[in-house]
Amino acid sequence: MALIQARGLSKTFGSKAAVRGLSFDVTPGSVTGFLGPNGAGKSTTMRLMLGLDNGDGVTTYDGVPYRELKYPLRQVGSVLDAKPFHPTRKAVNHLRMLAVSNDIPRSRVNDVVNLVGLGDVANAKPRTFSLGMGQRLGLATALLGDPGTLILDEPANGLDPQGVHWLRNMLKALAAQGRSIFVSSHLLSEMALMADSLVVVGRGSLIASGKMSDFISTSNRNAVVIRVDNPELMTRELRARGAAVVAEPDGRLAITSQDSDRVGALAHELGVRVFELSNRQATLEEAFLDATGASEEFRASMGFGNQAPAFGGPMMGQHGYGQGGSGGAPHQGYGQSPQQGYGGPPQQGYGGPPQQGYGGPPQQGYGGPPQQGYGQPPQQGYGGQPPPQGYGGAPPPEYGQPPQPGGSPTPSPPPGGSHASEADHRENGGKA
Repeated sequence: MALIQARGLSKTFGSKAAVRGLSFDVTPGSVTGFLGPNGAGKSTTMRLMLGLDNGDGVTTYDGVPYRELKYPLRQVGSVLDAKPFHPTRKAVNHLRMLAVSNDIPRSRVNDVVNLVGLGDVANAKPRTFSLGMGQRLGLATALLGDPGTLILDEPANGLDPQGVHWLRNMLKALAAQGRSIFVSSHLLSEMALMADSLVVVGRGSLIASGKMSDFISTSNRNAVVIRVDNPELMTRELRARGAAVVAEPDGRLAITSQDSDRVGALAHELGVRVFELSNRQATLEEAFLDATGASEEFRASMGFGNQAPAFGGPMMGQHGYGQGGSGGAPHQGYGQSPQQGYGGPPQQGYGGPPQQGYGGPPQQGYGGPPQQGYGQPPQQGYGGQPPPQGYGGAPPPEYGQPPQPGGSPTPSPPPGGSHASEADHRENGGKA
């Protein structure tokens, strides 16, 4: 079973450093989780480890680089893509081809097909596979040579809850046999159940490496929680002893820099009654967010309060597209007023004052006077009187104009009214 040692892994794409001098170990007998925000360099790191990308540094498996392994599938199994196979080659034939290339017994193909639950579709073409079935075939490929090391990039993608549960139990069982398992995932709740150790990266640099319990213990969200009958006295005395105390809305006190034994002893010394005393441990997600907040490369903006608005609006301290430059007062964009962010003054919407149309009079908004339609006097259109003048002419009569006696609303006279009247006269055969 192989000890993985990565030393000085680095990779740049143009002027952008994707991985910066990463060094870490993955020990046999454990599942090591590989965590980081999107764009942190996780996939690039795994490709460097397997010699699929050119870069600096070296990764060895019991002292041997991957490219020097005679039968790599028998020593290192890997899944880096969701569907790493030819779409029209039968699943079983895909595995048989790989088995021949690495001198793996043909019987092993049947073993891994059944192990990953693809026995019923072994003779099907992978182009018909769902994402989850493709992941299972990729896992079968990684397990084909019964390797002592597994490197898996997001292996749970596309798996249903039963599949995720199966994957977790399988990887833990393989680790218990002494294998080295290195797996990346964004499912932090699942990683918390599966991994023993962590490697955490951000913007291509190492943030943490070691036991998961040690990583979580560094979170500032770990605290001693106490509820007493005299919180004011307890808060004052704790702060006098150098503890950080936060009063929570439900009356409990969250205390850091003091363990529960010292907090309980102080409560006894002060003579206050204790209704609750417990340790609050941060979750892996909370510890991860604390550790990687400054390393998040693609940060979403929800537009809440004073945060930057979502896509299409100006960022904080910047003017939007089509607005005034830096240092000047922002001016309106293309014929529109600047939009308010979430939580700001409401925009005019349905039922509000009508907005100015393009080159024409205001149109009624939703909830205003009804436009002509079913049950309303017919508009002038196909087969009737000449339609209202378009761009450059006089505007059409406003919808909702009160009808004149006799039925239809009286339209505004078109430009050149005398000529229009003469045309009507000729059309009616000279009759008045």
